[in-house]
Amino acid sequence: MKVFLRTYGCRANHYDSEQIKALLGVNDVQLVDSEEDADVGIFNSCSVTADAEADLRQGIRRAARRNAGIRNIVTGCAAGRVIEGAEEEAMLALPNVSGVVAPADLAGLAAALQLPHRSVRAGAQSGARALLRIQDGCDEHCTFCITTVARGRNRSRSEDEIVSEAGQLAETHPEIVLTGTHIGSYGSDTDSSLGKLVERLMVSVPGVRLRLSSLEATEVDDQLLEMLQDTSGALVPYLHAPLQSGSDRVLKRMGRHWYTAHSYRRRIEEIVSRAPVFGLGADVITGFPGESDADHSATVALVGELPFTSLHVFPFSERAGTAAPRMREAVPSTVARERAAELRACAENKLDAYAARRVNHPADVVVVSRRRGLTEDYLEVELGVEHERGSRYTTLLRREGSRLMAIS
Repeated sequence: MKVFLRTYGCRANHYDSEQIKALLGVNDVQLVDSEEDADVGIFNSCSVTADAEADLRQGIRRAARRNAGIRNIVTGCAAGRVIEGAEEEAMLALPNVSGVVAPADLAGLAAALQLPHRSVRAGAQSGARALLRIQDGCDEHCTFCITTVARGRNRSRSEDEIVSEAGQLAETHPEIVLTGTHIGSYGSDTDSSLGKLVERLMVSVPGVRLRLSSLEATEVDDQLLEMLQDTSGALVPYLHAPLQSGSDRVLKRMGRHWYTAHSYRRRIEEIVSRAPVFGLGADVITGFPGESDADHSATVALVGELPFTSLHVFPFSERAGTAAPRMREAVPSTVARERAAELRACAENKLDAYAARRVNHPADVVVVSRRRGLTEDYLEVELGVEHERGSRYTTLLRREGSRLMAIS
């Protein structure tokens, strides 16, 4: 059997795809790079926006056009959404789709492929940096988010299992990214916490660089705060802390009840205050129902006040099965896009200013391709000479026009 695998969306999905590759590998299934060469197409889908699902449908139709005999299977969040939302028939009506499998369900996928299911974990992944999912699901109910439906409630993996897998990954990867649907809730169902897990990983798996994926600012407890600020530790000085809006009125409409613009600002300032090097990212939604010019201005002002080095900004996208589409005061899509463009421009300026301050200072670089690296604070740098992909070294940084480059 020959399989074509296409992955959409976030790091949690990419982690799942690494496990799918491991499942295929132990069953001697050949992974191919093109739909034309495949017997089966596996589409590991994303459902965070309508555009993400449109990309999925386009990919499935393209595979069927290029290979009339291909048998397509859909997994991932879009599959989870339609299974729970009784829209599975519409998914199965797409060209050559023969199966819809819940996200991260390797046993279900093995059955759909008519393969024996074997318990397996990817010991070496395809990326230079390894992904390690520590939990799945989310217990919050943001009014714009379909993930709770697609992924279910929070479920934490055991510390022992995570540490064991991290040890395997550290043998071939210089950095491990801890990922999940809502990693800040790790341990709430197992009498542990994210801070305890990270501390144990630092002791049990020495020498590897650890990075947190998306984590709410107000879920950074004092234990995590100390590790993020410790320049000698394994946890990198970087945080992607979803903001979504700088307006308390909009945050309330979004169902994000656990913080305000003020508490977000205060915690971010505490996190970065004692860190000479620190990368800060965030998600922001523009054009949420009811977002006024004043609400948008509040977001722009907060972004301007905080030391962001990147922003993931996207206009509001209606998701069936969530509460937001039922809200009044829809914002025109043109306005949402204009607001997004303004915030992206602000983010670019802030990144440029931060990168300028990093010039002539040392950076811990993981080589993600022979000529490109990633610093501890999540800056992309061009490498002056070729290095082996997956290696790690320390270098000084310089600027060449708008490009940030490693001196050696």
